[in-house]
Amino acid sequence: MTTHKDLTVWKKGIELVKNIYLITNSFPKAEQFSIVSQMRRCAISIPSNIAEGCGRNSENELIHFLYIALGSSSELETQIIISVELNFIDNEKAAECLNQLNQIIKMITSLIKSLKLRNPKPRNS
Repeated sequence: MTTHKDLTVWKKGIELVKNIYLITNSFPKAEQFSIVSQMRRCAISIPSNIAEGCGRNSENELIHFLYIALGSSSELETQIIISVELNFIDNEKAAECLNQLNQIIKMITSLIKSLKLRNPKPRNS
């Protein structure tokens, strides 16, 4: 890997950000500084933390930032579900976002597992 921009998971994160921005454009104006802002920040946090982790000098730091990206993914999933419950997003658009998000979560989880296998922690005897 030369840069975070080479990672498919980062690219998919950018696509999710664009999708979240498009979807939240139709939310009520009263939600602009609450759930819209929160969803956008969480979505942006996913590829941003992947990028920041890749920019660090160690795999342990990369793993740390990948876990932060996973946390943001879980937050965003919750906000999408809340948005459906409040009728801000229809089921079809929500399913599309959740599908994108689930793919990203699987990819981040696989990347963490791969990194941990490559660099296991020493066991205490």
